Amino acid sequence: MRRKPGTLLPLEVDILEAGLELRQTGGARFHGFQLAKAIADHAGPRPLTAHGTLYKALQRLEEAGLLTSQWEDPGIAAAEGRPRRRLYEVTGTGERALAGWHLKNGQTPTRPRLEPT
Repeated sequence: MRRKPGTLLPLEVDILEAGLELRQTGGARFHGFQLAKAIADHAGPRPLTAHGTLYKALQRLEEAGLLTSQWEDPGIAAAEGRPRRRLYEVTGTGERALAGWHLKNGQTPTRPRLEPT
């Protein structure tokens, strides 16, 4: 069964909310492990989301235009002695989709938002 266009799954809502929270607390772009940790920290004792599930959801959100991504500079990864990370960013379309989801579901965002300065 296919879902209706514009419908967000709970994990996709978590990703968009966490991505916006990460933007407000330090940077517009985030990588998968950072995102998984932010989701788990918010969820409490619930374990980290399976990485395969997370990356499939990230891909769906990017294909829908709700996220963009790019590979980080290889020099940064080399200097830190690790593989390159794919960095994601919530788009304006993603922000509007999340706001619409909250409105449609009669919910307020589950993550606290920082007030703009």
